[in-house]
Parts: sequence; C-alpha cells; structure tokens
Amino acid sequence: QRGRGRGREALSLVALCCAVLLRSCATIALERATGDMASSAPLSKVIVGGKASALSPEVVFDVAHRLASVEIDASALDRISHTPPPPASARLPLPLPPARVNGKLMRETEARAAVVVLLNKLIQAQPRIRSFLPISLAAVLNQGIELNLPLLEGDDGVSFAILRAACQYAGELGITKDELDAVQGLAAVSTGIASLAVHLSSVMCVVADAVAALSCEALQADIKVFEAEFPNDGVSNRGENDVATDLRQLLFGSKLVNAKKGGVNGDFISSIPFTHAGFREDAKLASSKIRIEINNARTSKERNCSESLSSVPPGAIMPPFAKSLLTLVLNLRPVASYSFERLVRSIQTIQEIDSVAIEPVYKDATLLEFEGICQKSLQTLKNTISELVSKIANDEYSAVLFSSETHTAMLEARSVLTLEAVLALALLDIRERLLLGRTSMDKIVSANALVNEKGANDSVNCTSLHTYAEDGSIKTSSGQKGVKGKHGSEKKKKGGQDMIMGKGTGLVRQFFQGVLRQYCQENDVGDGFVPFLCWADAIKRSLDLKDTGFQNFLDGIKSVLESNEARRRPKVPKGTRDFRPEQMSVREKAFGIIASVFKRHGAVALDTPVFELRETLMGKYGEDAKLIFDLADQGGEICSLRYDLTVPFARYVAMNGISNMKRYHIAKVYRRDNPSKGRYREFYQCDFDIAGHYASMVPDFEVIKVLTELLDELNIGDYEVKLNHRRLLDGMLDICGVPQSKFRPICSAIDKMDKLPWEQVRKEMVEEKGIAGETADRIGEFVQKSGAPLEMLAELRQESSPFSKHEGSTSVLEELAALFEYLQAADSLHRIVFDLSLARGLDYYTGVIYEAVFKGSAQVGSIAAGGRYDNLIGMFSGKQVPAVGVSLGIERVFAIMEQQVQKCNQVIRETETEVLVVVLGDDIKVAIKLAKELWAGKVKAEFVCVTPRKLQKQMEYALEKGIPWMIIIGNDELEKGIVRLQNLESKQRDEIPRLGLVGELQKRMSILCGQMEFSRIYQ
Repeated sequence: QRGRGRGREALSLVALCCAVLLRSCATIALERATGDMASSAPLSKVIVGGKASALSPEVVFDVAHRLASVEIDASALDRISHTPPPPASARLPLPLPPARVNGKLMRETEARAAVVVLLNKLIQAQPRIRSFLPISLAAVLNQGIELNLPLLEGDDGVSFAILRAACQYAGELGITKDELDAVQGLAAVSTGIASLAVHLSSVMCVVADAVAALSCEALQADIKVFEAEFPNDGVSNRGENDVATDLRQLLFGSKLVNAKKGGVNGDFISSIPFTHAGFREDAKLASSKIRIEINNARTSKERNCSESLSSVPPGAIMPPFAKSLLTLVLNLRPVASYSFERLVRSIQTIQEIDSVAIEPVYKDATLLEFEGICQKSLQTLKNTISELVSKIANDEYSAVLFSSETHTAMLEARSVLTLEAVLALALLDIRERLLLGRTSMDKIVSANALVNEKGANDSVNCTSLHTYAEDGSIKTSSGQKGVKGKHGSEKKKKGGQDMIMGKGTGLVRQFFQGVLRQYCQENDVGDGFVPFLCWADAIKRSLDLKDTGFQNFLDGIKSVLESNEARRRPKVPKGTRDFRPEQMSVREKAFGIIASVFKRHGAVALDTPVFELRETLMGKYGEDAKLIFDLADQGGEICSLRYDLTVPFARYVAMNGISNMKRYHIAKVYRRDNPSKGRYREFYQCDFDIAGHYASMVPDFEVIKVLTELLDELNIGDYEVKLNHRRLLDGMLDICGVPQSKFRPICSAIDKMDKLPWEQVRKEMVEEKGIAGETADRIGEFVQKSGAPLEMLAELRQESSPFSKHEGSTSVLEELAALFEYLQAADSLHRIVFDLSLARGLDYYTGVIYEAVFKGSAQVGSIAAGGRYDNLIGMFSGKQVPAVGVSLGIERVFAIMEQQVQKCNQVIRETETEVLVVVLGDDIKVAIKLAKELWAGKVKAEFVCVTPRKLQKQMEYALEKGIPWMIIIGNDELEKGIVRLQNLESKQRDEIPRLGLVGELQKRMSILCGQMEFSRIYQ
C-alpha cells in the first residue's frame, strides 16, 4: 500500500466487508430460526453496471420485490476502486433528512426500485466516487433493509436520502462533493418508480384480456365483433386486430358466447378491442422509453436539453418518459370504465336470476354493498387520473410524485379488474349450478309454480357461490361432488347439459377456483356461501406479480395465445399489403401501359438484386438514410434492401463501364418508414433513366415528356409537375446568406413545405438548423413563389432580380429557358409549375428536379419525382457519367385508379377467360379434348363437368366472372356431332358443328371485339 490515504481506504473497505458479512450471518440465522430458509426459493441474480447487462423494467420490478439479488459487475467496480480517496478535510457532512411531502413515505418497493436504478446509473457513469458507495447500495438491496425514504418533490432530494442511508450502513460519517454531484440530475428515483408502473401495465394487458373474455362468457355475450376483421391496409388498426385475435383464442371452443337467441351486446363488449389495443400499444411504448432511461447514465446537464429531471420543483418541464406515462394512464381510464360496466351488467344479471329463482341466489344487501365497493374503486382511479392531468395542465407536478401517482393508478386499475373477475366467476358459477340442477334460465319462472305445488323442499336449488373439491369439481349444497366422466368432465344427467368454456377462459377460471379453494382452507371457510369480499380478497392476492402461481398462470395464458395458429388469423407485416385478383387486374393493365410508354422512347429493361451491399447505399440519401432496411449478416457481407432503383442503376452503369444507356426498371423497393395512408414499407417504383453525354437539356426534356405521357395515358385525372433546379436553389441560399455547409440541411427543411406551413419550416431552420431569423425570412420570400414557367423565368431574369446578378444562377436560368422551349414545342409546358420551394431531399441531385402532384380529390401527395444526378455514377467508378431520370410512385397511382373505379361503379374482371366449356355428365376426357382445341386456337377457356341440374349454377358463375361465351355439350350433342354456343350477354344460343367450333368461335369473338371498340371510340 502506497501512502496513508490508500491505506485508510483499504482499511475502510475491510471494515465494510466485515459489516456486510456480519449482517449476512445475522440474516441467515434469523431465516433459519423462523424456518424461512427452507421454504424460500433461490433468488435470481442481476448483474449491475456491466456493458452487456442493461436493466429492464421487469428486472427493476424483481429487485424491488425481492425476487432477485444484485451483483456489481467486477470490472466496473474495479475501475471505481482505483479512484484515489479524498482527504478527510474534503469530506462534507451527510445530507440532513429531507422533509416529506404531506408527511408521506415512499412504498418500500418504490424505494428499492429507486436504489437499484441509482446504483445502475452510478456504475455506468463511472464518476469520482468511493467504492464503498455502490457496495453499500447493493448490500442494502440484498439484505432487504427498509429505507423509509420520504416522498419528495424532486429526484435529487430522494437521491441524497439514499446516499445518507448508504453512508450510515457503511459507518461512513462524511461524503465528498463529487459524490453529491454524481447523483444530481440522474432521475434515478422517478425512473425507478415509473419502471414499476410500466411493468405492471405490461402484465395488466394480459390480465385485462383474460378477465374481459371471462366476462364475455359469464354474460353470454355476442362476440361476433371479434370475428370481424377490422379494416387493415397494412397500416392502421393492427392493434385492434391483435386484441380481437387474442380474445377469439381465449374463447375458442366456448358454447356460452354467441347464444342462438342473441347474446348480450353493448359498448362494453364491442369496444374491448379498441380500448385494450390502445392500452397495449402505450404499454409497449412506455416500456421502451423507460428501458432507455434506466440505462441512461447522462445527467440533465450533460444532455444539455430542457427535459431536466433533477430537483423538479412545481412548474418544471416533463421528464422524457412522462408523456408516454401520461398517455398510458389516459388509455387506462376507458379500460377500467368498460371493465366496470361489464361488472355492473354481471350484477344486474345475478339480480335478474335472483328475482325469479326459488331460493335467493345472493342476498340483496351483500350484492348492493359489493356494487358500492366497485363504484368506489373506479371513482378512486378516475380521481387519481384526473389529478394527474390537472397537475400537468397547471404545471403543478414533480417527476417523483408523477411516477408514484402513475404507479398508484396502475394498482387501482388492477383492483377494478379484480372486482370484474369476481362478478364474472360468480355468474359463471350460477349458470353452472343451473345446468347441474337440470334447470335453464327459461325454466326458472315455471319452477316457481312447481314450488307452490310441491313445497320448498322439492324446489330447484339455485344457491349462491360454492366451494370446490380438490380436483376442481363443484360441491353441491349437500357437499357431494358432481360425477365426473372418464375424460374429467361432468357427466350429463337426464335433461342436463355441460357448461363448455373456451380454451383460455377455462384455464382462467380453473386458476381462480384453485385460488379460492386455497383461501377457504387457509381461512376456515366451509362449504356453502362464500362472501363476495372473500372472493375479492382471494383474487386480489392471486394477482400478485411476485407470486409464483401467478407467473405460472401468465405463462399458461401466453401458451394458449401462442398455440393453435390455425385459429389465429394470419396477417401481413406492418406497411405491406396483399392485392386481390381484381386489384391485380388494374395493376397489370397499368404496368402494361407504363412499359409500353418506356419502350416507345427506346428504353431497355433492366433488373438488379433486391438487396445491395450497405456501403453501396449509404451516403446517397441524406437524412433519409435512416429509412434503409438493414439485413442481418449472412456470410461476411453487410447488406441492405434497396431504397430506390436509381442508386442500383448507377452502380450497374459504373460496374460495367457503360457510357450511354436509356433504361427502365419496374420493381419493388423498401423503406423503414412510418406507414400511413398511401405510404408503405414495400412498394413498386417505375423508373426511366437516361445516362450518358447528350445535347444540353435534351435528356431532361425527354424524361419530363415521358412522365407527362405516362400520367396522361393512365388517365388518372388532373395533375401538375412542379419543377426547380438544384443549382438555382443553392444560388438562392447563397443570396440569402446561408453558409454552404448548411445548404443541404436547409434544403431538407424547405422540402417539407408541401406538408407543413411556412411558420413551422422557419422554426425548424432557426431552432434546429441554426440560421438567423433574418436569413430565414429572406428564404421565405423566395420559396413561397411559384407560377407558370415562362412568367417565373422572366421575373428571375430581370435586372432587379438578385438571380440575374448571381454568378452561379445565370447559367441555370439559361438551361431552364432551353428546357421550357423544348417542353412548349412538345405541347407539355402547360403541365409544368415553376416552384422555388421544391427541394427534393436526396443528396445526389445536381440539376433539374421535378415532382408530379395529383390535383384530384384523393389525398395521395406526390405521385412521381426525379431529377438530374451527374455525380452519382462517378461515386462508384470515378468516371463521371451524367444522368437524369424519373420515378413513378405507382402505389399512389393505383390508389387513385381504384378510387375512380369505385366512384364509377365499374366492374373489374378478375379473369380474362373468354369461354366456359360445360360438359353435362362425368366424362372429363370430353371436356379436356374440347378445351385443348380452344387453347391451341389461342382462345382463353375454362372447363367443368356438371350434372344437368347444375347448369344454371355454371351460368351464374360465368356471368359473375364476366365470361362472354359458354359452350354446352351433353350426350345428345355428342351423338349429333354438335355443341351449343351461347352468348351470355345477348342470351343467343346456336348449334355449331363440333369440327368447326374453333373457327366459328374466333369469327364471332372478332366481330364482338370490333363492335365493342367502335362503341368505345364513338361513345
């Protein structure tokens, strides 16, 4: 040991280790004395502070509830141990105990959660602290020492209280300024408490679905709404479909729901998928936010942002995860409210049974008392949520209190779900007793008359809640068990029937039955009546996340949801979609038109791999590079799905040393974008590009001409092509005083003007991109100008215009003048709008840029875009090959075309079949030979063999599919050597010689096609 200071530090560590060892021995002795050591399960171990040991809300929950112990990563602790100890004179007195808010203490679980998050953040931050501090915090957690932390306004006050407890545990009387500074701004306390709330919400998602499904069975609900597929275009309503799928799986096989006489329905049933989906999605989002914050060791000062989490006084700004928590709590309210409505409906149903039953099912006082308890529980939750919202609205909240009250709201919502489960189970028990007593609901009223004749002793027994035998079977009022069959189910008595529950709900009920049976045994509750409050107490205890039985229950539910995939409806990935046959008919027609226009201009087809080396794609798309889909390493090469078709084309030209090429490419591209209406993650692009050296602006003209021809021939309606020049845009920024290093970021902001108002774009330029407000205002004067090409060009070329005096802009204006002349000569200039706000965010554009926008009622945004990219090919080969191209966003064009078809009520044929061959009989060879002759004559035909009485059904099929002709042949026709040819539109039927059938059919089809073409032209 070198130096007295390090010697004192070593002796301090030895003393601390001895203290920890003595406390451990004392704890072990106590456990052995009480017998807890033999019954307690071994704790899992959590490594804190390691590079590969990130904590999650679930891990924080386990440590907080003493389900796991903590161990500090050895390498991390070793780095802290090398911190030189401060002199005694540099140590400050321990922080005084802070005053509590309203005299409240934190829950012990919340205090432990705060400690483990603080420990994790300290280890990861590696501040100048002594090693006794993390060791003491770990010991406090592992020894289960109660901290009695005060519930304070801000994080730092509680963190100081934790430091004080750690120092007192280690016998340390002083603390350093570095150690005080180390805990400030870490937000460990609010994050730890929020972790408990978030993990509880994740579990409640499963419990809420299970209890709601149980209520649906108890109420004999109409769940057809779960069977209906919610509108899903690969973008929206995915959460609702997921919840509906899980509910169907839980209720699979149930004979209680969808009753023949009409089940119970209402918003409390039909809204389950919507309310639970919102809560489920928010729970996932909050979990990811909290997970990031748990492992974020930066302080608020280091983040250099307004979202400070340290010492938050009233009126402070929300912490980073507060918005997610608030949304989670707001979506919790409808979940609990509809749960309460189902609960009330169960009470009403029990009262209805009780009003007509021979014996009281439940005493009214008991039921009314329980309803009051339920109402109070829901109101408490609503008050908690309202208080949270009110405090945030009035800036009266603190981070710690906000997290604690969110945790409280989750616990109160769990109580509401517990009460719903109690009433659902009670109602199910009543229904089962009615079945065991050979009495249906419809016969209860008539049974009352039977009582008057036979007396009460012979009445049908509709008793209250009952207890269960060890095997889970029902005990009757006499204490006898129901008779079980060889498969474990109740044998049907004469006139009776079994109550068949769903696959998942049966498991839920079995779990709660076991809970009640154990509760009755522990509390000496005998056979017969079990009060509602006992049920509520038993089930509330069972929904304890730290209970092993509850964990097994959750695993069982998840197993049910993951099993029987045939029952679960398959779905497409987010941002993708399937296309039905009628949609494919429209798409194929459009692709044919597009390819024909491309070929008309001399383009050749090209195809490239659907994925490229990642290095090929990076550095070409600016800020949009984050949308590239990366693939896992499958063999030493890092690849990504292609983002567009332009960069692969440039790579192909460079790789093959091509100097001139005019090509088209129709294929799918992939973008990791947020799906929305008209925006997908997988979609087709139709590209036309010209690479090589040509006369100035001639390729640019031809590409724009191709674009206008495409949109005209697709006949989508009115559109316009916005046009600008990238070098003119750079000149404008230079004129306005924007530094060249900020040209591309500012262009990216300008590119958003078609989606955002100028005020928001200006705000982004000033606050995020860092330019002066005066500069942004000058930019605004230019980018808000647009109009007819020749008029705009004349304005920009005036002597008073700054562009006419700007060296880089004058040549651009000459190029645009030539381009507009070419477009005017081709009668296409009327489609062009010169728009100085058009920027196109991709980095590789160097010249003219353009974007086609649909002007009809369908809100689809840009439908095509492109521009000149003279340097892109040179980025791969070093040899500059100028190029220009356009890409048609065909998915949005299809959306327009489908909308037009629906608006005009047009019928789209799924098939191109021209003839349906129907053979009356079962001789399939006759049909095959006839169809073979038609196929050889290039006639599109289908064949089928049917009985004569099913001929009408085949005619209906042909009419539905739009098949114009039908050939009918039976035994009579075979003997005569003829067939019957019927025009399904005119109803004309002729007998045609068998040998001349193909020629005659082709003749009639050509006449019909000519008539249709004549009608189309002169219509």
